[in-house]
Amino acid sequence: MNIVFILDPLDTIIPQKDTSFALMISAKKKGHSLFHVQDTDLIFKDGHLEFLVTPVDIDLSMTPPFKQDPLIVMTEKDVDVVFMRQNPPFGLNYLHCTWLLDQLSQTAVVNTPSGVRSVNEKLWALQFQDIVPKTVVSGKINVLTSFLNEEKDIILKPVNAFGGQGIFRVKETDANRNVIFETLTQNESQPVIVQEYLPDAQNGDKRILLLNGDPLGAILRVHGPDDHRNNFFAGGAPQQTNITDTDMAIIDRIKPDLQRLGLYFVGIDIIGGKLIEVNVTSPTCICEMAPYYDEDLPEKVIEFSETLSNAYH
Repeated sequence: MNIVFILDPLDTIIPQKDTSFALMISAKKKGHSLFHVQDTDLIFKDGHLEFLVTPVDIDLSMTPPFKQDPLIVMTEKDVDVVFMRQNPPFGLNYLHCTWLLDQLSQTAVVNTPSGVRSVNEKLWALQFQDIVPKTVVSGKINVLTSFLNEEKDIILKPVNAFGGQGIFRVKETDANRNVIFETLTQNESQPVIVQEYLPDAQNGDKRILLLNGDPLGAILRVHGPDDHRNNFFAGGAPQQTNITDTDMAIIDRIKPDLQRLGLYFVGIDIIGGKLIEVNVTSPTCICEMAPYYDEDLPEKVIEFSETLSNAYH
């Protein structure tokens, strides 16, 4: 197969941690050809979508480990699968890219452009009120203050950040609470997400990767001694974990919607039996999970993409 990866620049990839890189290695092992493109390098003309791509090979002795050939143009008939895996948050270029990818009719896209447009990773889960923490979304400081006074201990986070950026834990007695509210809302010009603090966060948060709605693997992310954030980007460390009956109930609840939206490769975050986020743009952590599984997790993703591609032909 010819597999196109829509990614940030290749020199930003950290091989030992990057899920996209793990998928590329697995695809190469299975004999597939790899191509890299950025969201500004799609071309629509004469009623068809084209990709201005860089053919890529992997050489682990190099830093960065990529051999890149000159740019070429590929048409839809040349491309079997597209992996759309740019790091959030996404802007207008990303949005335009999804609209262009909508024009594909014979090529599988993981995840579907309409699906990723539909799902804000922090807000989409709010429709499942019984499996998410108590949550308020607002840019009004009086609303945030009222929620803090009610809950005594809360988590605030931006709507479109990632990797633990901009996440604050605030207690009712915190003297900095007003300046935190002002900063995150940009003086009441931006909404933020406020959730009850879940005590089980002290033990870490669980990242579960889903493949077509079913569990692929899980890892516990545990914060360091000087930070409350469990994200790996914020210094969290991986620990082995298992998928509980409560986790499966959450997965079963959201699976039909994920499948309906064409969200095939998804990461969900769970704390204390509550669904925190649903990551659809560029779910990660497959590298951290891999040592704890006998199965080759990236290979299973590539094999699924092969099956998906066959359904388009």
